[in-house]
Amino acid sequence: MEFVKMHGLGNDFVFLDQFESTTDLIDRSYSELALKLCHRQFGVGGDGFIVVLPSEQADAKMRIINSDGSEPEMCGNGIRCFARYIYDRGYVKKNPLQVETLAGILTLQLALEGDRVTGVKVDMGEPILKPELIPVKVQGEPVVAETLQVEGQEFRFTAVSMGNPHCVVFVEDYESLDFKRWGPAIEKHELFPRKTNVEFIIVNNRNELTMKVWERGSGPTLACGTGACASAVAAVLNGKTERKVTVHLPGGDLLIEWGSDNRVYMTGPATYVFKGVMLEDSIN
Repeated sequence: MEFVKMHGLGNDFVFLDQFESTTDLIDRSYSELALKLCHRQFGVGGDGFIVVLPSEQADAKMRIINSDGSEPEMCGNGIRCFARYIYDRGYVKKNPLQVETLAGILTLQLALEGDRVTGVKVDMGEPILKPELIPVKVQGEPVVAETLQVEGQEFRFTAVSMGNPHCVVFVEDYESLDFKRWGPAIEKHELFPRKTNVEFIIVNNRNELTMKVWERGSGPTLACGTGACASAVAAVLNGKTERKVTVHLPGGDLLIEWGSDNRVYMTGPATYVFKGVMLEDSIN
């Protein structure tokens, strides 16, 4: 099985190209493959497993499976890598291009130097603020600075969906934050019926945020594109920043803008790591 590994700001993915394949993986589910391929000791290693598929509605279709085998609706860093991959492979040679996801069809603008992709700007669509659509079990819209009780600790959170659910918590610093305790505890809190991604945010100034993320189904990662978008929206809703911010993540920076058209735009890199072949012993 041939594969390519890519990352967006350290958020890394194993790619399986099924765009032109005539065979179907009927003997092994994508979820089972993700568990094997994403394992950092027994597989390739990655935060997620991305399948490249043809689409009847867009230029290509992206399926992403988390390292725990669950399938999220979308992944911001993953879709930037996906766009570069299908462009470089020649499956799509137009700009902008469109990708089908479980969160809908997204439009991506490639930054090019000659024929080389140097960055990708993604139209992430409008943020979802209705609690029943996020989903979160809280009355009233939007869900801003609501109280969350978990294991005797109280947090104030803002809930946003960018096609997948996010719980944004503003903090003063990370030194006093027990990240590995509160991340998974909030992820699985009963207020979030489909679990949630959790972002702990420090506001640097009106134009900059620093983010630490616990991703649903993956745990701590170096970057989360949808999380950066949700955090920028949450910062505006709480009156903390302007509508265009740089979000600093452990793996690097993303530029996020919540436009006057109510759509969120994310700009950042997409990088190759290596390509190879998984032998049969490794995936059986």
